[in-house]
Amino acid sequence: MAELSIPKDLPRLPARQADSHKGTFGTALLIGGSRGMAGAIALSGMAALRSGAGKVRLAVPDVCLETVAQFEPSYMTVPLDCNEQGCLESTSLEKIQELAKNATCVAIGPGLTCSAQISRLVGWLYRTLPLPLVVDADGINALAGSPEALANPAGPRVLTPHPGEFERLCKALSITIEDSVPSREEAAVKLARQQQMTIVLKGNKTLVTDGQTQFRNTTGNPGMATGGSGDVLTGIITALICQKLSPFDAARLGVFAHGVAGDLTAAEVGMVGMTARDILGHLPHAWRKLA
Repeated sequence: MAELSIPKDLPRLPARQADSHKGTFGTALLIGGSRGMAGAIALSGMAALRSGAGKVRLAVPDVCLETVAQFEPSYMTVPLDCNEQGCLESTSLEKIQELAKNATCVAIGPGLTCSAQISRLVGWLYRTLPLPLVVDADGINALAGSPEALANPAGPRVLTPHPGEFERLCKALSITIEDSVPSREEAAVKLARQQQMTIVLKGNKTLVTDGQTQFRNTTGNPGMATGGSGDVLTGIITALICQKLSPFDAARLGVFAHGVAGDLTAAEVGMVGMTARDILGHLPHAWRKLA
């Protein structure tokens, strides 16, 4: 790995004090998963642990709870109502609301799949949850099915779309964009400003914007274009918000650290055989480099 160049204005996590306890570093609540997609939310949960959240709780469909729990003993799992297909039902709203009372930051989307009920669930959270909310993957697709929710966020919001998810979101909001990086980036800045959110537009030199300021990431490599990599990023950003970084600062530090972990992985195993679990395993080393 080449010598790491760290931007001077990149936010950092404060040093941990001797009298710290797990409550000092916040509680992350991550919602997602479905039958056959248990790994996505598990990766997010493990990444939140590896990025410093004091407590991590995963709320998942009852049908895949044991599968999710087997990935990692250090996070907690909570069962939610699901249908015969193993997907969350909107009857989970009340339980999620109760769980959120003890959370510092909430994330939703990894492994969620898409349905009308999930669109209602995600839209409801977006409109009513006063806590910071990180929305990824099928959570973003659900918002595209409930675009009216975007106009009325109840708290700070971070969306982490890849280009396809971003285009679906723009289409739902009747925003016309061309199939080009500059057009997508211009639309991301405009959307973040109009909707008062932070957008992480993933890709080569990922763009992070709150509509006022833009940050282009300089870390990472093509080997990170693999299933689950974005789920890891969701957990990282959620954990950083739990540790009192602002959503915009958490997003830009998160994508930078995620890329550093990917570069450390590439240096060890190469790009072709890299998996999201490999990136996850290098997160502690990335944080040491950024200490």
